[in-house]
Amino acid sequence: MTRVLVVEHEGDAPIGHIGERLRDLGVELIEVGPDTGREVPASTDGYDGLIVLGGAMGPTDDGEAPWLPATRGLLAEAVDRQLPTLGICLGAQLLSTATGGRVRTIPEGPEVGLHSVNLLPEADDDPLLGSLGDELPVVQWHWLESDLLPPGAELLASSPACTNQAYRLGERAWGLQFHPEALGEAAEKWTELEDVTPLGLDPAQVVEEVRAAEPQLRRTWQTIAERFAGLL
Repeated sequence: MTRVLVVEHEGDAPIGHIGERLRDLGVELIEVGPDTGREVPASTDGYDGLIVLGGAMGPTDDGEAPWLPATRGLLAEAVDRQLPTLGICLGAQLLSTATGGRVRTIPEGPEVGLHSVNLLPEADDDPLLGSLGDELPVVQWHWLESDLLPPGAELLASSPACTNQAYRLGERAWGLQFHPEALGEAAEKWTELEDVTPLGLDPAQVVEEVRAAEPQLRRTWQTIAERFAGLL
């Protein structure tokens, strides 16, 4: 069976519906991280792909999250080996940090809730994002961004609030600043864990907007899961 290593930084930020789709396609997901009971391994040996999920910490907060150095090592190794790799939110920031990019706090403040990203012409023939449309709905939950992409990275999607929303590094590694795995349940959980009212947001409205968009979110981002599975 095809095996994908999944680094989960927090139990409240799981792989969600894209994980369900990958399992439906026969992919075995090996989840590691502090809330899984399994340590992050030192190598991608024995795995056909790598997915690194989101979390509340920053990509270099090694004191708070001591598994981050190993995770950055996995990402750098996966890029070198051309292993199909997907970094989501913090995972995208870790991918950038591990391969020569840079991460900073978003000057305009956090991006939270249902938003959209614009695919660039460079995404037209991309194996994951190609032919999905010009503007895609996404769930956002971040206050950091990869403001400087790694050398050789191809920018694929952008938005007014965050220029580098999606990028490809090499032929088989992608960083997505947004949350393709998240639906209304995740948004509800995250608004309970973190007060968004100081951002001028109504938590109930944030959740309602994400839930209303669930059919389109599922259609769009389960397609990504299917395409990723096809690369394994």
